[in-house]
Formats: sequence, structure tokens, C-alpha cells
Amino acid sequence: MIRDDGLVLTIGYLITEAETVWLTTNRGEVVTAHPIAYDQVTGFGLVLPLGELGMPPISRGSAQAAMIGDDVIVVGQGGRPHALNAQIVAKREFAGYWEYLLDEALFSAPPHPEWGGTALLDTRGRLIGIGSLLVQEAIGDQTIQGNMMVPIDLLAPILDDMLRLGRPARAPRPWLGLYATDASGGPVVRAVADNGPADRAHVQSGDRILEVAGERLGSLADLYRKTWELGAAGVEVLLTLAREGEILRLRVQSADRNDFLRKPRLH
Repeated sequence: MIRDDGLVLTIGYLITEAETVWLTTNRGEVVTAHPIAYDQVTGFGLVLPLGELGMPPISRGSAQAAMIGDDVIVVGQGGRPHALNAQIVAKREFAGYWEYLLDEALFSAPPHPEWGGTALLDTRGRLIGIGSLLVQEAIGDQTIQGNMMVPIDLLAPILDDMLRLGRPARAPRPWLGLYATDASGGPVVRAVADNGPADRAHVQSGDRILEVAGERLGSLADLYRKTWELGAAGVEVLLTLAREGEILRLRVQSADRNDFLRKPRLH
């Protein structure tokens, strides 16, 4: 809860296309709520309770001020009894297979078992991130499990627009409707969204994406950035693909991902 009016911040995938939301307090009280906004770029979602939660809002800190090695507290389902002492183990770029990219995400370890929508707090109890994923993170010569957290600093510039419009006022990014992973030689398509832009352009699972608009790719992040640099949703995206020894050039008519989702009703 981030405001006196009860506004709740969470990770957006928990409320995508939600028709009914219930909030349960640690005292066992249940309050109906309404999803009012979801931002595809940051991943944040907003929920407005339709009753009193009977608690003060949490103060916000700064993810930018957090340093690798800092002690943090991860609070999720179960509240304080199940809160987890952790550390910031990394701050780096994160590219997700669902056409999602953060320039600098926070990574904490050990992982909270109920990571989705968890609150990442600094040692002063201020909110610095929202839990998104369970991930494996390379630390030196070890690989450990942890949580990827969306930095709270990304909220302030878009909060007013999200409350007013249900989404930030920026132009929507072009969405291709494909799910890809990093691989040597270029990102590889693992699946495409049914009837999405890539599916309509006959992109297939197993295709290796070599270029966007004639520019060579080095990573999944490159794919996203070069696609988004072409313009807003609706722009045509020329993909150069390798498929079973052949080189293909397919034109994908991008779209606004939000047009494919059921929207929350604004009150």
C-alpha cells in the first residue's frame, strides 16, 4: 500500500486481465479491490481497494541508492513472520523472453518462495523494489537462486498517468508477439503468440533472428531496443531470420500488446 487512499502497488502479471481481485490482510480481513492500471514497460500494476485496509502506507526509498552487498528485507505472503533477510547481489540489465527489458534491475538472494509482488525494503523499511521473478544469478564462479526486483524509481514518472489513464501516456512500443531466448548467433524464437504479429508474418519456433531492419543483433536486448527504435506500435519491422539453413526476410506488422488484453474498467 503506497498511498493514504489505500492504493496498492504490485507486479502487473498478477492482475493482467483480472476480473475480480481480493486483498487479504495478515489479520485475516478480506477486502474486494479493483485493478486500475498495468504498465507493460515497467511491469508495475495498481490495485485500488474498495474498502478500508486499516494500515498506513509504506514509504518509498530509492533503488538507485541501493548498492551490491546491501542488506535488504523481502516481505511477501505471510507478512513479517515470513519476511526474509537478504542481500542485493546484482544490479544489471534484464531481458525477459516476453519482450520485456529493464536497463537496471535489482537482484536479491536468497529468494523469497512467494516472490510475485513481494516488497523489497531497505534497512530503514522503505520500499525500493517489487518482486517479479525467481532467477538464477551468476556470482563469481557460483550460480545462486534469487529474485529479480523491479526498481521503485520507475514508478514516480508514470504514476499520475497510470491513475488517470490506466497506463502511462507514452506511445506504446511495437509488439511482435514472439517469445525468444538468448543464444550464440542471435536470439532464437521459442514460440509465437497465437494470431499475434509474428504468427501472422509466419515467424516460426526455432527461427534464429539475425537482424532487425538490416542491423545485426548480438542479444535479446538488442532485438528489443532495435525494434522499439523504429517507432511506436504499428510500425512495420523487417526481421532477417535463419531457418533450416535458409535466410528469410519477413515483414512483421507490429501491434500494441494492450490491444490483445482485456482492460480494467476505470471508475
